[in-house]
Amino acid sequence: MDKNDGLAPETISAQALGQIDKATGGVTPAIHLSTTFVRDHDYQLLHPEHSYSRDENATYHAAEKVLTKLEGAADALLFSSGMAAAMAVIQSLKPGDHIVAPKVMYWGLRHWMTESCKHWGIQLDFFDSSDPDSLSKTVRAGKTKLIWMETPCNPTWDIIDIKEAAGIAKNIGARLAVDSTVATPVLTQPLKYGADIVVHSATKYLNGHCDVLAGVTLCAKKDDFWEKICEIRLHTGAVLGSLEAWLLQRSLRTLFLRVRQSSQSAMAIAEHFEGHPRIKSVLYPGLASHPGHDVAKRQMQGGFGGMLSLRVNGDAETALDIVKRCAVFTRATSLGGVESLIEHRYSIEGENSPIPKDLLRLSIGIEAVEDLIADLEQALA
Repeated sequence: MDKNDGLAPETISAQALGQIDKATGGVTPAIHLSTTFVRDHDYQLLHPEHSYSRDENATYHAAEKVLTKLEGAADALLFSSGMAAAMAVIQSLKPGDHIVAPKVMYWGLRHWMTESCKHWGIQLDFFDSSDPDSLSKTVRAGKTKLIWMETPCNPTWDIIDIKEAAGIAKNIGARLAVDSTVATPVLTQPLKYGADIVVHSATKYLNGHCDVLAGVTLCAKKDDFWEKICEIRLHTGAVLGSLEAWLLQRSLRTLFLRVRQSSQSAMAIAEHFEGHPRIKSVLYPGLASHPGHDVAKRQMQGGFGGMLSLRVNGDAETALDIVKRCAVFTRATSLGGVESLIEHRYSIEGENSPIPKDLLRLSIGIEAVEDLIADLEQALA
């Protein structure tokens, strides 16, 4: 029996599955920098699972094993970025296949899908994540091969019912892939609700220190589609460096502490500013006023995440002026780090963005929440 069977996910994460450096007994696994591995006199690998680091490396495996366990997955693959992890899923489709995705989602992937799918002969349609009926109206029976979704959706934090989306996918013979970057396995395990694939930008909460660029893709089962994803990673070389993989594995040890603290603080900030005279609306699934709150309560356990957005009374200039006056929040793109970030999303995404010009996206870190609230109050004054 696996010694980790029956252990709480917090223990699995903190102890990294009990993995150690077998050569020295060190409680932290070693960094394996070698790109190639020796063969014996009969030209057999000394360790059959390791031949070349573009495909196999013990440092990748250490983090992959922890993530596989936390997500309840059959397998996991680390990638050089969240974009690389997502692209490998989409590149596994065939010309003529149809994919649907939410209109509001991570802008970089939306842009890449829009530009690339048409060149590969993949048909792409977007559905409205704020409309519960939009997904079922957008898919095409017998044609749609992949439903791509985020929940919560960045940066309006719409909630999509994973179980319902999985049912729609199954009924039409499609696969469901869920970008669970914001929820993390701390709050949601999409495979438990019927998803086939889970993707994370590990740059964000999984690493959580704004010092590693990484992605991970996980599967419910090792089928032909998964083998295609593995093949794409191998042949494109979209793998992490050993140091980055080691840093990620280290950061996973504090994942539950970080996510729960940021979720708790985000909830306090959302409640504080709901109804504020200078705020048009607070977008956060933890609020009872959020349209997706009931679904979020069902599929997010222990919190609603560290991300929220504020729509201010005014235009883009008003929103940017508030950002300018912040002193504790850091003005930067990205999310999921231990430091709190604020950004004006429309300025980042540009003229083709569907994001309102009055929206400010907040990534809540692990600072004292009273300092964060006071900073926003003085910026709004």
